[in-house]
Amino acid sequence: MTRPYAEVIGDPIAQSKSPRIHGFWLEKLGIAADYRAFHVTPEQLPDYIAARRADPLWRGCNVTMPHKQAVMPLIDGIGSPATEIGAVNTVYPGSGGGLSGTNTDASGFLEPLKRDLEKTHYFRMARILGTGGAARAIIAALAGHGFTLVVAGRDPAKARALLDELAPKGEHHAIDLAHFADPTDFPFDDREGCLDLVVNASSLGMAGQPPLPFDWSHAPPGAIAYDIVTAPLDTPFLQAARARGHRTIDGLSMLIGQAAVAFEKFFGEAPPREHDAELRAILTQ
Repeated sequence: MTRPYAEVIGDPIAQSKSPRIHGFWLEKLGIAADYRAFHVTPEQLPDYIAARRADPLWRGCNVTMPHKQAVMPLIDGIGSPATEIGAVNTVYPGSGGGLSGTNTDASGFLEPLKRDLEKTHYFRMARILGTGGAARAIIAALAGHGFTLVVAGRDPAKARALLDELAPKGEHHAIDLAHFADPTDFPFDDREGCLDLVVNASSLGMAGQPPLPFDWSHAPPGAIAYDIVTAPLDTPFLQAARARGHRTIDGLSMLIGQAAVAFEKFFGEAPPREHDAELRAILTQ
């Protein structure tokens, strides 16, 4: 390696779209640097961090599962919102010489909701499906914007624990994911002036994973369907939502949004977001 570089680490890592995203922006901006995927097992993580500390060309890394919490004691400073979320997804050399960590998942998740969040609502509710690593950032982000949360997981006790840790204020609810599997005839009240989200924060529905058991009769009229899965991009969850007339947001929205914040940490320039449509086309080939 003879020029500056950043990378994404995880176990597994071959499926990551991050190299194509960052590589696209580096080329557009004419920055002489690289971005790559690097496979790091849990056992290798301490040695990886130690080796990168000593490399003057290393500009940082994005951290994917299963390392988002394990990396925290290995670095020197953790900023907001990673401290509140309890997970780090971006590590980079800090100004004081040590390694800094942050979390860009929350800002990436919220980016496509910016216009909605700028409005005033009588009530905001989000049904969050999943209790894994991504759910941590989503719970913290939405709680911070005044949402009442319903977190559904295969283990409701884990959902409750996440709410108690990440959103201790407010009357939030933890339920079994199976609750949403069968149709309901629940009579939703008038939702005018409200903001409702249904978020798949799990890997269910991803290629090679079981389907997500959600029946759209559980969503109030006008609810926004948001799926963080990126392979396939148009999931059965989103297809069923559109068939019921719901607006949808796909997983590339969060992926590109969180990458943009990390890119600026690594390379010191904002990515050229005016080319998002071209980038999306590349990522869906």
